Amino acid sequence: MNDGVNDRVNDRVNDGVDVGPEDAAPEEVQSGDGDRDGDREGDSDRDRDGDGDGDGGDLARLAATVERLRRELADSRRAADDRALVELAKGVLVERLRCGPAQAAEQLATLAGRSGVSQVELAADVVNQAARDRITEAAKDEPEASVPLRAAESAALGAGDTQAVARSLLEHALPPLGATAVAVWAAGPDASLSLAGYAGFGVEEARRWHHVPPGVATPAGRSLTERRTIWHAGGALPSIGRHGPSRGGRVTAPMLAGGRVLGVLELCWPYELPAGPRRIERQIEALAELCAHTLDPPAEPPGKAVAALSELVDLADALPDPALVLRPHLDGRGAPADFRVQHVNRRLEGAQALEAYPFKAGGLLLEAFPLAAGGLFGRVEQVHATGEPFRSERMPLPLSMTGVADVSITRHGASVLLVWRDHDEDARLAGLLEHAQRLGRIGGFEENAITGEITWNAQLYSLYGLSPGEPPVPLERLRDHAHPDDEVAVGRFLRTVLHHRRFAAAAFRLRRLDGMARHMRVVAEPVFGPDGRLMAVRGAYQDISSQHWTEVALAVTRDQLAHTEQQSAERNRLALQLQHAIMPPSHGTVNSAGLHIAVRYRPAQKDHLVGGDWYDVVELPSRQILLSVGDVAGHGVEAATGMVVLRNAMRGLAATGAGPAQLMSWLNLVAHHLAGRLTATAVCGLYDPVGRVLSWARAGHLPPILLRGTDGSELPMIKGPLLGAFTDAVYEEGRLDLRAEDTLLLYTDGLIERRDHNLRHAQDRLLAIAARGAATLDHRLDDLLIHCNSDTDDDTCLIGVQLH
Repeated sequence: MNDGVNDRVNDRVNDGVDVGPEDAAPEEVQSGDGDRDGDREGDSDRDRDGDGDGDGGDLARLAATVERLRRELADSRRAADDRALVELAKGVLVERLRCGPAQAAEQLATLAGRSGVSQVELAADVVNQAARDRITEAAKDEPEASVPLRAAESAALGAGDTQAVARSLLEHALPPLGATAVAVWAAGPDASLSLAGYAGFGVEEARRWHHVPPGVATPAGRSLTERRTIWHAGGALPSIGRHGPSRGGRVTAPMLAGGRVLGVLELCWPYELPAGPRRIERQIEALAELCAHTLDPPAEPPGKAVAALSELVDLADALPDPALVLRPHLDGRGAPADFRVQHVNRRLEGAQALEAYPFKAGGLLLEAFPLAAGGLFGRVEQVHATGEPFRSERMPLPLSMTGVADVSITRHGASVLLVWRDHDEDARLAGLLEHAQRLGRIGGFEENAITGEITWNAQLYSLYGLSPGEPPVPLERLRDHAHPDDEVAVGRFLRTVLHHRRFAAAAFRLRRLDGMARHMRVVAEPVFGPDGRLMAVRGAYQDISSQHWTEVALAVTRDQLAHTEQQSAERNRLALQLQHAIMPPSHGTVNSAGLHIAVRYRPAQKDHLVGGDWYDVVELPSRQILLSVGDVAGHGVEAATGMVVLRNAMRGLAATGAGPAQLMSWLNLVAHHLAGRLTATAVCGLYDPVGRVLSWARAGHLPPILLRGTDGSELPMIKGPLLGAFTDAVYEEGRLDLRAEDTLLLYTDGLIERRDHNLRHAQDRLLAIAARGAATLDHRLDDLLIHCNSDTDDDTCLIGVQLH
């Protein structure tokens, strides 16, 4: 086995071919991004006792030999490339100095010695000055790149195929850049990509990526389509050596020749790669131009080129639409500055056509149509560069007689075929009308009164359920296809059109031959000649079945809505009656236990907003006075009935003699368990006439207001959560010693709420109004109802208590 492997390696080395990973089993196999991660095979064959004997020792020696031969071969190739670069510089000196080769070699060695650089570096400078190409431009900003780039160029020029060029790039030009792998993609005529050469990737990886179909998103595909150099920093686009998100960076550069993208050069780094400076881009673009020469096919023989152009001309002449055959007109840098018209097809020949299309064979596209620079030129240039066909419907086109056309652009060799079809305005309008008739389910007809010929469009056949080949139904036989209940309406319609010869319309039910009934609307009018003679009757049918059933459904919905509104109004009326029965809108003044008490209740103006506000003033068996206001959340019957439950529960519980805090705790349980889990706010106060002390508690409600002299203030905001919110709510109790002429105000939020102000602002305004002087307590309450301009139309309860 060892002898066979040695013979194969020696043969490869003697032939001048590099030894790949498939040639030596013990070598490490190269990974997709240029990293070597292969494993050593044959460890199990090594000598187990470590004495160096056996097959394991032979394989190790063989591997060392192969590695030494690889290094020697690489050194030999590099030395040959350096010699080629030096010989190229000698040739430049021979031409410049008009001397012989020996004198040129002597001059090169003398200049290198004086400059303190090697002959290879000096040779690169000499070639740069003579070439003035992309490598020269790259070397201006990065002098150190001159030798690797020129060495790579020398190797590429001497290489037999693109694979050897890729290998020379990896050996000479990529190490200074830090790149570890290279792929050279050849672009197909359909914008596909084929792997023409690679280095730094494994054989299996290259085999998997030998072809990329058009439309597949890859880094090289982006550069092909966009025709520019792109830096890919850790992107997720798949490519050779990368099958998902990767930290490795890549750069792709299009390989251009004569305005055509012949392929894409892809360089790979093992680490993340941000966008590099312009000087690095120039080096990469120089390498791309170098690779383009290896992909640029040799010029076709004149006879073959003429034959290919003749075939394209024949194809253009056979087309029924206008067509041009274009060839790129290159500028000094080899890029298309314009496209020359090689041929104008027969559709554009003739005097009338030449007036519409003012160009001729041999002219330039932009000279004949400057407006083509707005978009058409870019499309033609893109197709010529990438080979990817372009097609568009209803594209603005300056070449078109109507200004809008369907356009097709394809590349054929070095030529571009431009074909377009003008949009006929009449045909376009006819298409729009047909589309509208189909959407509106409208069928048109015409009956010739002279010949008796009847013409239907396809949509009318569909409405009647007939095939296009069947005879149409005359208008006078419409009764035979109408529902018997609609005979009167149909007869009136026919009499108006056919007898009185006036426009008419009617709605009826059409009985189709397939048994289906459709609701239809028919309109028709007579058409008269110049002499007043009836020439034809024209009209249209429209299927209004969906509209009819929609109207039926709307009628049912309206009836249901009216019934629902009636029920809602009845419920609101009952709730309002219940509310008024318990709390009439006004209440007389009460004098009890030294207190002057006045009450105001203002219901909501809209019946459907009947709420759950309540007030109560009652003298208890203990001679204490119960004062309370509250507000149940919501509106309607539920809020009104909830208000009755809480108000009556408050009265009953207060008779026990418990304090306000305890009353609030019990009322919270009633709201939570016995009143349908409603929520409410409330204020409860017990006034003791003996000590003139008011004890009070609140449950989420605004505190009462105390007016003393000319000052007004709110009582403290003691703790007390909303009724019905928590089962274990705790309520605090406050105490207030009243003086003669003190006034207390208890109210619900309907008095002050406004949509455009926050609650604090409304409370401050209430205090300002309440502090104003008033002749009597009743006048004060009326003044508050007038000037506290709330806008929520909610119920309002207001209690005023004045101590004598």
